[in-house]
Amino acid sequence: MRRRRMAGFLPFQMDKGNSKNPNSRICFLASLSAFFWFFLFYFHFVVLNNNNNNNNINTKNIIIDESTILHLHQLPKPTFESTPFHVPDENQLIEGNQKMGLPDLKQETPKKEEVFSFMRALRTSENKSDPCGGKYIYVHDLPSRFNEDMLKECKSLSLWTNMCKFTTNAGLGPPLEEENNIEGVFSETGWYATNQFAVDVIFNNRMKQYECLTSDSSIAAAIFVPFYAGFDIARYLWGYNISMRDAASIDLVDWLMKRPEWGIMNGRDHFLVGGRITWDFRRLSEEESDWGSKLLFLPAAKNMSMLVVESSPWNANDFAIPYPTYFHPAKDDDVFIWQDRMRNLERKWLFSFAGAPRPDNPKSIRGNLIEQCRRSKVGKLLECDFGESKCHSPSSIMQMFQSSLFCLQPQGDSYTRRSAFDSMLAGCIPVFFHPGSAYTQYTWHLPKNYTKYSVFIPEDDIRKRNVSIEERLRQISMEQVKIMREEVISLIPRLVYADPRSKLETLKDAFDVSVQAVIDKVTNLRKDIVENRVDENFIEENSWKYALLDEGQHEVGPHEWDPFFSKPKDGNGDSNDSSAESAKNSWKNEQRNHS
Repeated sequence: MRRRRMAGFLPFQMDKGNSKNPNSRICFLASLSAFFWFFLFYFHFVVLNNNNNNNNINTKNIIIDESTILHLHQLPKPTFESTPFHVPDENQLIEGNQKMGLPDLKQETPKKEEVFSFMRALRTSENKSDPCGGKYIYVHDLPSRFNEDMLKECKSLSLWTNMCKFTTNAGLGPPLEEENNIEGVFSETGWYATNQFAVDVIFNNRMKQYECLTSDSSIAAAIFVPFYAGFDIARYLWGYNISMRDAASIDLVDWLMKRPEWGIMNGRDHFLVGGRITWDFRRLSEEESDWGSKLLFLPAAKNMSMLVVESSPWNANDFAIPYPTYFHPAKDDDVFIWQDRMRNLERKWLFSFAGAPRPDNPKSIRGNLIEQCRRSKVGKLLECDFGESKCHSPSSIMQMFQSSLFCLQPQGDSYTRRSAFDSMLAGCIPVFFHPGSAYTQYTWHLPKNYTKYSVFIPEDDIRKRNVSIEERLRQISMEQVKIMREEVISLIPRLVYADPRSKLETLKDAFDVSVQAVIDKVTNLRKDIVENRVDENFIEENSWKYALLDEGQHEVGPHEWDPFFSKPKDGNGDSNDSSAESAKNSWKNEQRNHS
């Protein structure tokens, strides 16, 4: 019969028949030794290590003896009761966070603002103490082959015109001599025989006087490329292959793309000037017989903004700026005196026209306009033809415009013509027959409400309906004529290029208006990038429509001028091809005018 264990005794404290079992004791000692070393290692590597990390235990004061181990061995096993775990709901967490001052869980964590390389430039406009904040321009220091070297070889800039005299006086050309000032048509100062294609030099020299130039491109609102694009292509339009016509443009783009400034926006903050019509830079093919260079079709150049005297209605990377006139004021008073003079002139002609017919162009209405001028007793004609002509005399042209209430401005060899700006400079209200001659072109410089300063008679009214220009203009009251003429005269400062060697005090000239428009364009683009705004509905072929939108508008739709800019297969609309042909014709007429 087995005895019951005595309370309070461990198994090794019992014996059988008062005799001790040696095997049991050996096993006990072995177990005790193993347990001792296990506990010692456990204490050293686990307990001491944790306590050392927390600096809570001083190992020098720890004493472990056998009785401690025995006592631990006698401890009862712990029992665990199942305690329900409470998970707080969302409202309780929010309430607790609020008590502890922690952020609301329902609030979205703000996204980290993405840093763009142009942010410093964008923020300069916020510095109200800096008069140039948001207006800085950085100018690339181009190798001289892209600009000044062309002027040294000025005789090669045109096949028929010696451009050397027209590049003098910072691009203004020679002063108009007294013998050219018939009946005091011009004021005493500020008048020059300026070539209509001289904007490259004039603009570059005006930029040298810009009050907010910077050598730090990181704060620049825009970056100017002083490449004489117009002079470059003018050298090679006739008798040169396409490789020669494209060489400088490709060289320029290659140079720019290696500059660190280019990488900031891949050139979308860059702008340059080409003082010619856009079609001289838009060769459509690689055929040797095709016209012009392909500068504006180069992938990198598409990112830049190019200022030309006539832009394309179907492309988004060129912008029209005024043709240069003969007037280049050096100070504000020069402008004010001229404006007052134009207000007080007696104008004996109802309308006038200066130009030549285009018998080779069946769509031209010039022949019709010339006939109406000849038949009318209130119309004045200055007919331009081969050889010597008063059309080549600045004083003859300006005298006629100053004597007229309205000046007829049909399309030139392309959409536009310099004469429109000469007439407005004379205070004469322009009459346009195609919206591409001004309304969709010079949106930076002219009011979008074209009825304030001009009259529009669609070409088809002349070509197909034989509308009388005299009758149409007589319908406008003299009071309205006076209001319109005042609007034209008020526009004069924005339409002329001031003398680059001087500076207007308060007035903004065509250069100032153009630069500010470029800055606004780049600034808006940067803001769109920062705010991740993309116009996915933008259609480049409708570029002319976007230029007419009011501030805040973004969508375009059908427009009354769609027929003027459509490109149908039947050939009834305008097209790139016909415009390029017009560009070629403009050179033929330049040859005629200087023969």
